[in-house]
Amino acid sequence: MKNTILVVDDEKDILELLRYNLEKGGYKVLSSSNGERALDLAKKNKPDLVVLDLMLPGIDGLEVCKLLKKNKDTAHIPIVMLTAKDAESDVVVGLELGADDYITKPFSPKVFVARIKTVLRRKGGTAEDKEQIGIGDLLIDLTKHEVSVKNRPVNLTITEFRILEFLAKNPGKVFSRDQILNNAWKEEPFIVDRAVDVHVRGLRKKLGKPADYIETVRGVGYRFSENE
Repeated sequence: MKNTILVVDDEKDILELLRYNLEKGGYKVLSSSNGERALDLAKKNKPDLVVLDLMLPGIDGLEVCKLLKKNKDTAHIPIVMLTAKDAESDVVVGLELGADDYITKPFSPKVFVARIKTVLRRKGGTAEDKEQIGIGDLLIDLTKHEVSVKNRPVNLTITEFRILEFLAKNPGKVFSRDQILNNAWKEEPFIVDRAVDVHVRGLRKKLGKPADYIETVRGVGYRFSENE
């Protein structure tokens, strides 16, 4: 069954370029040139991934991202942002709102499709993830890619889950941001180390009290506590 990708960009040439390359890569593509229609398409079709340009007329990309992540029916959908090269502040805001990755313009269509495959692969998990990790009130189900605190589900982005999974599988060990990128994704990472801090901050906020298990080691990186 083909994965469905919703592509949102107000530049017709870019929209057609992305559609052509994604369809060539075997994906079903939905498209929109504005934020309002993008929200409607996402709610009605529940795509497997959204490619979202930040510079849109009317409702901009950051607002679309926020609204998608607020809606329980679309919150699970991974979002890849399209940004200008000098839009680092927008990237950080987008990641804080729940986006999973970003691609800067201009970009290679071949690299673009590879990045989409990477995010979808992270979403699907791997066949060897057949276990649970439990500590205190925190339960991480690696098979279902679900996290709960006191039996209440916690809605994490794919990236947040991967970071939590990697740290929790290696309790007590300290990892630099680069190591987290290299190991949590199991392939060449596509986000900068500053983005790791953004994702960890979002992860801690969602976990509540169990966030204390994720410890910052000043000047080095992060570790998952061995103690309840």
